[in-house]
Amino acid sequence: MTHAFFRALIRWVLRLLLRVRVEGDTQQLLRGRPLIVANHDSLLDGVLIGLFLPGAPTVMVTGDALKPRLVRWLMAAVPYVIVEPARPLAVKQLIRQIRSGRAAAIFPQGRTTTTGGVMKVYDSAGVIASHCRADIIPLRIKGTLYSRFAATGGNFPRRWLPRVTLTVMPAVKLPEIPALPARERRRRLADEVLKIMQRMMFDSRPHRTLFGAFLDAAALYGRGTRIIEDVRGQPETYSDLLKMSLALGRLATHVSSEGETVGVLMPNISMAICLILGLTAMRRTPAMLNYTSGPEAMQGACIAAGIRTVITSRRFIEVARLDAAMRGLSDFRILYLEDLRLRFTAADKLWLAGYALWRPRSAVLAQDPQQTAVVLFTSGSEARPKGVAISHEAMLANMAQLQAVIDFGPNDKYLNALPLYHTFGLIACTLMPIITGTRLFLYTNPLHHRVIPELAYTRDCTYIFGTSTFLGNYARQAHLYDFYRARVVISGGEKLNAEVAELWLRKFGVRIMEGYGATECGPAMALNTLLCYREGTVGRFLPGIEYRITTVPGIVQGGALHVRSPNLMSGYYFYEEPGVLHPPRSEVGVGWHNTGDVIEVDEDGYVTIQGRVKRFAKIAGEMVSLELLERVACQAAPAFKHAATVEQIAGSGESTILFTTDPRLDRVTLQKAARQIGAMDLAVARRIIHVESLPLLGSGKTDYVTLKRNVEQGRIPDTVSHGC
Repeated sequence: MTHAFFRALIRWVLRLLLRVRVEGDTQQLLRGRPLIVANHDSLLDGVLIGLFLPGAPTVMVTGDALKPRLVRWLMAAVPYVIVEPARPLAVKQLIRQIRSGRAAAIFPQGRTTTTGGVMKVYDSAGVIASHCRADIIPLRIKGTLYSRFAATGGNFPRRWLPRVTLTVMPAVKLPEIPALPARERRRRLADEVLKIMQRMMFDSRPHRTLFGAFLDAAALYGRGTRIIEDVRGQPETYSDLLKMSLALGRLATHVSSEGETVGVLMPNISMAICLILGLTAMRRTPAMLNYTSGPEAMQGACIAAGIRTVITSRRFIEVARLDAAMRGLSDFRILYLEDLRLRFTAADKLWLAGYALWRPRSAVLAQDPQQTAVVLFTSGSEARPKGVAISHEAMLANMAQLQAVIDFGPNDKYLNALPLYHTFGLIACTLMPIITGTRLFLYTNPLHHRVIPELAYTRDCTYIFGTSTFLGNYARQAHLYDFYRARVVISGGEKLNAEVAELWLRKFGVRIMEGYGATECGPAMALNTLLCYREGTVGRFLPGIEYRITTVPGIVQGGALHVRSPNLMSGYYFYEEPGVLHPPRSEVGVGWHNTGDVIEVDEDGYVTIQGRVKRFAKIAGEMVSLELLERVACQAAPAFKHAATVEQIAGSGESTILFTTDPRLDRVTLQKAARQIGAMDLAVARRIIHVESLPLLGSGKTDYVTLKRNVEQGRIPDTVSHGC
């Protein structure tokens, strides 16, 4: 048998069995100096690259990859070189080949992934590309992760014959690396290749709707897979969620019209998730109402988004004591799930059991992924909340961005107690695990500081989420062993307190990963990760996010952040123009969003948040960050809570005021703390108010609106004492 015949035979067999499909511009592999960098999900990857890409690229493999006899036999059909420390000449051979214009392929992470995501990236790909001035061509291999040749273990689904797709992405060049010591230069090259790999993982995402992504997950991981558990203690499968989603979606067609925005007032339970999925499947838009914001804010939210109907539960209203809130919504039609069940007729049951469960894609309404999937509401300083329209594409894009930089999957289990009306709680902590086959435990109240650590222990949760305030309270109440399975803890929603981070590291040996997001841009725009971490920052921007930084008068350090990305909202709904969508735009241009945050980005791309533009005070002609005042207070009294705001002094202008739960904190102590961290004297609050506790929003953030309103109206509690 000739080599050409053997090669053609193996290619024909693999194409038949794995239904191999090649996408993208493959002609770029035949010009220039092509270096293919690919994700490495299984031992078959090298065979597929060598057989199905034009030009028969030479594949760089390790000796370990050739140990299985079948792999060795298949690799005989493709050109390859073995790269190990004992074989340095193989790298030189590859460099000569690329310089001659012949394609070569390398797996930058070396070994096959054990996580399903990008792992550590070695510097070899960057060094080779730099020496050759190569055209780096990212290649996303999909499907082999679920083959019998994959190295991943645990609960990942396995198929003998998975469908395989090779997606060739547009070529990129490495940026110019300045003259650096050899070790630092190699680190920078590896870092650039890591960015390319993460961007490849994001750009190769499928474009679909939320319900379509849910159906894909159910098909991949199996309808019988237990995926979610809530306070009822009954694990539910994809099949259970599908049945409930279709039923609730069908009921929604009886009480709402196509394209209507429907208010959802529900706690963290699986039925709430099914209601969201069912509404989107039937082309209705769920609007998640913040039941902690009060009757006036909820009424304003409903008016802004054009809501006519609100779906809730009598049991929830009773337990959460929301009777006053419901009276505030008396102008809207309130529907209770307990009553809706009675409207599910025999015809509906026949539709569900005889058709929809068997052909769910045909049973729901087709829609464009760019259409609005959900409406959330801001909790900023405006008098009335704004509705934020988020498309299917934006939600799933943010999930894909997170998947590209951190690993999670069937071997993990999320613990989420953050509310569903918050972008962090809804998208990152609830919908994302369901879409990615990651088990989820939903809890209803993040304020149960003793209960949540116990749940993390008894449910073997590996991913923990919370605001800095919540995480600090959990750590203080937890037993040393409660978070023994936690491998990733992510903080968001507010700035991570250094004392909280140190407490988790000291008590549990876990480093908290701080993220930065916004309702308008999803739960994360930047995130510290295990691969890319820098203390004091919120990590790097996620792949696919464009940003601009504009100067702010009076602020020397940093500038205002404007972003444009696939995860950006579709637009705002305002109270003054109910139901009218206003697409994003800023002074940078149409399609850009001014986040209102002042940031700095260092030379390695790490983002430091200086504060909100609105949270600066002009003191003696200087712009002073209120977050800096809080940082000074945390340095002085790390075990207590602090919040700074501005007050107007007649004849003097703005002055700063600090609320603190430390009864002994004074300006002398603050001045010493300011000197310790190198802060200016203006970073010490002019007035100190001691309080027993700070007001919090339902998401765990400090309620600055209430604090400022109390200061403006002179409503300081009688129990406080005033510093001088």
